[in-house]
Amino acid sequence: MNHPLDRLDRAILARLQVDGREPHEAIGARIGLSASAVLRRIKKLEESGVIARYVALLDPPSVGLGLSAYVNVRLEKRAEHAKRNPMDEFRASVQSWPEVVDCVALTGEMDFLLRLMVQDMSAYSRFMMDTLLRHPSVQDCKTSFVMDHVKATTALPI
Repeated sequence: MNHPLDRLDRAILARLQVDGREPHEAIGARIGLSASAVLRRIKKLEESGVIARYVALLDPPSVGLGLSAYVNVRLEKRAEHAKRNPMDEFRASVQSWPEVVDCVALTGEMDFLLRLMVQDMSAYSRFMMDTLLRHPSVQDCKTSFVMDHVKATTALPI
């Protein structure tokens, strides 16, 4: 990050994480800046990449996604063909799977952790059988289903 964050930048970012559409005037009133000063700071935060993008956060059940699961994935360690890299092939494939809303590479026994959002158990089964387990790099998978959301936030602790 090229942009050092001061107290006011952090206060602006904290407000935007609560409501990305909060008016500059309202943010300024809360933190003691003019609306134009807030706008200038936000533009700098955007240009420097501190603010990566703006999105609408959806309620999964409201859009028909009632089942959430975490899938640990272990890949084969060597490719059958010398030209194929299992890790790179898997990373590329994950990008095209809409059911996967988050994918992280891990240390330890498993290679990746996927967070899936699907309609129901049938959709989960279809994804697993028709997509994930058919991937040539996948050796093993272990799934945990979400029973309850204890905490869910997109806000970073700045």
